[in-house]
Amino acid sequence: MIDGDHPAFPLLVPDDTPGLGGVRGALEAADAVDGLGTDTAATLAWAVDVARPASVAATWELLASVAARDVAVARVLEPHLDALAILDEAAASGFDLDLDATGAWGVFAAEGPGVRLEARYDAGVWTLHGTKPWCSLAADLDSALVTAWVDDERRQLFALDLRDAAVTARSGPWHARGLDRVVSAPIDVEGARAVPVGDAGWYLRRPGFAHGGVGVAACWWGGAVPLRAALADAAAGDRADQLSRVHLGRADTALWAARAVLVETVRAFDVGGTASEGLRASRARTVVADAVETTISEAAHALGPRPLVADEAHARRVADLQVYVRQHHGARDLAKIGGDVVRGGGAW
Repeated sequence: MIDGDHPAFPLLVPDDTPGLGGVRGALEAADAVDGLGTDTAATLAWAVDVARPASVAATWELLASVAARDVAVARVLEPHLDALAILDEAAASGFDLDLDATGAWGVFAAEGPGVRLEARYDAGVWTLHGTKPWCSLAADLDSALVTAWVDDERRQLFALDLRDAAVTARSGPWHARGLDRVVSAPIDVEGARAVPVGDAGWYLRRPGFAHGGVGVAACWWGGAVPLRAALADAAAGDRADQLSRVHLGRADTALWAARAVLVETVRAFDVGGTASEGLRASRARTVVADAVETTISEAAHALGPRPLVADEAHARRVADLQVYVRQHHGARDLAKIGGDVVRGGGAW
């Protein structure tokens, strides 16, 4: 899966997947960027120039291949592409969007204790008020799609100009060792104008919500692939023993199984599946998250502390992945999957 200094291509999906020419072009452009992943402005400039792939499969290939190069770059690109996909989905659903979709975008949909972002409608204008947590790169982006409460029970999606003077991006707290360059801190909004994207609840109801959720998992998977390569190198060394091959075998099997799940899932998404897309997404994310956790653990036990302290790229990859995969909901997703099965909605 690894060829020289760059991952093999395509890394995730079959090589006859439509749209891979554009993906290859985006990767070649990424490889030419000086400071990709370390220079936020340069990384965002590259991401803005990436044409959104025409299919879910090509999108996941792009995300996985980017993450195999640098996990943080995938963390920057994924929400930007997701925002553009959401805007296209809203337009295709018949919603009239009066906004400029150029520039760098994010998606801020997380909630947190003690803070709340509310949307108010008055005289034909929507404004946002309050605090939104976990807003990645808010100080560096141009715009974001943001969920806000329209009443006590419903949230709605809005497009927000992050350069508006009524929006303040906090610098922290962000004491991260992983993804330290992708600051994810709150924003404070004091009456900024916003454009509704869909009606209340549409953001969660749309099919693309499931597609985007597994796109994040494609990033996790691609980010773990170079750890498999490091394990393979160690297992092929002169001092390697059977135990080193056990560690490699566990990681290889886990990542192979996760790849199979991603490919099966994207086929279902691209043609339209019969089972719940949300359930498919939860299952796929769980399989991938488990595979990534297994790979990180096997690499730690097989390679020891040396690459974590002496190999900057390896240490950064592990730290980035450990933070990124925490976006997985873990036991909560498993409980939801179990609930769907108990209610008879868990068809395979």
